[in-house]
Amino acid sequence: MFAGFVALGGWQVQRLAWKTELIAQVEARINAPPQPAPGPDAWPSMSREKDQYRRVTVRGVFLHDQEALVQAVTDYGPGFWVMTPLRADAGFTVLVNRGFVSPERRPASDRAAGQVAGDQTVTGLVRMTEPKGGFLRANDPADDRWYSRDVAAIAASRDLSQVAPYFIDADATPNPDGWPKGGLTVVRFANSHLVYALTWFGMALLTLVGYGVLVREVRRRRRSP
Repeated sequence: MFAGFVALGGWQVQRLAWKTELIAQVEARINAPPQPAPGPDAWPSMSREKDQYRRVTVRGVFLHDQEALVQAVTDYGPGFWVMTPLRADAGFTVLVNRGFVSPERRPASDRAAGQVAGDQTVTGLVRMTEPKGGFLRANDPADDRWYSRDVAAIAASRDLSQVAPYFIDADATPNPDGWPKGGLTVVRFANSHLVYALTWFGMALLTLVGYGVLVREVRRRRRSP
């Protein structure tokens, strides 16, 4: 048991080092100068570990009539993410999470000023697709009900082609009339590995103490008449 607890504690120390490095990498990506959004040549090699939260920029035209609204809860309360395809000048299409809208602003006609036309430049963070749906709620493309930002499913429901396998969370650059509200990406990593490591090492120590008590009791009984 002592060896097992020590091994578990050592594993959590390794996990702590990995998580600390991951957080540092993500912080560096978020604060780096924006790079051009990855095009088709880069898509096969993209991964969540390597590309999530990378800061990018892309220029193109929004296809507002093809937007999808994905249920969301933010500091503004419940509402929707506005996921709008952008036909990039580079020749591909990428979904852009333009930001949050309240239920009252769900109809595009109630935020017409934000449906910007012509070439637009978007800067934001790369986010990898969220397939299938949310917790206990599956996406329903047939009824246009979305609980996660599933790039492939949204693209298929809008009959889009040459679509990037990621989407971009737009930054906080204000949209006309203030809607949608961008820049709400939450970057937070649970990092309790130090607590877990101390717990396992503590269990190892208690095992030694318990063993010592047991040995002392056995010796006492052997000495007793």
